[in-house]
Amino acid sequence: MSETIKNRYEFVLLYDVENGNPNGDPDAGNMPRIDPETGYGIVTDVCLKRKIRNYIELVKGDSAGYKIYVKEGTPLNQNHADAYLALEDLKPGEKASVPQVNEARRWMCANFFDVRTFGAVMTTGDNCGQVRGPVQINFSRSIDPIVQQEVTITRQTVTRIEDAEKERTMGRKHIVPYGLYRVEGYISAKLANDETKGTGFSEEDLAVLWEALVNLFEHDHSAARGKMATRKLIIFKHDSELGNAPSHKLFERVTIQKKVEAIPPRSFNDYVVEIDRDGVPDGVTLIEKL
Repeated sequence: MSETIKNRYEFVLLYDVENGNPNGDPDAGNMPRIDPETGYGIVTDVCLKRKIRNYIELVKGDSAGYKIYVKEGTPLNQNHADAYLALEDLKPGEKASVPQVNEARRWMCANFFDVRTFGAVMTTGDNCGQVRGPVQINFSRSIDPIVQQEVTITRQTVTRIEDAEKERTMGRKHIVPYGLYRVEGYISAKLANDETKGTGFSEEDLAVLWEALVNLFEHDHSAARGKMATRKLIIFKHDSELGNAPSHKLFERVTIQKKVEAIPPRSFNDYVVEIDRDGVPDGVTLIEKL
């Protein structure tokens, strides 16, 4: 692995959806998530982290240092047991001392990308401690209020043989005709480098993360999610570990305005993205990946 990151970062990610459901709410019949007071669309941080994990798994496979901890079909406690088996003085099912738990935590950070990146609570089963990840992502919010549209669909066939003569079945799917979403994120070099609890998040990890954000939806297409794409990735790189400016001041440098004639908006071209490069404070470098 390459050396750990030495700089603090913030980033702004813009992505859109066309005729799809970016993040269904299971408590609302899988309707697109929405702020009930304002009508703005919402996508959870968990949803985006899942897509990042999926991309890393697709690109890196099961290669050393890039295993995925939160993975369908693999119980979390199985990963903890694997850590104990890999360490000479620990066996699954045995109670570990504090130094042994720390050793298991370091093993988990070294082997699992998402633990090293987002952190994890690994105290169930064989205790591998807790990790606070250097990469944190907010909820996404749409630039404008969205429409939760319900579309009726039909199916030509039936499921059971005895129902062969019955009429075709009906169903529904929920879409957003169009929505442009914005999400902000933070990357702490201190949480990567801390001598006792640092995760070891490296420059190589950072490059892979940027790649994942740019290609977030390229291998995640489905009929349910419609047409989704990353539109902008704007990065603020600080000259130091602790940072050179408040994050909210940097986020304010990026504004999105809807064109007057775009009522309602139906494409990314209906918006104007403005980046105030002159207002970026000293000690911070603005980088556009898209």
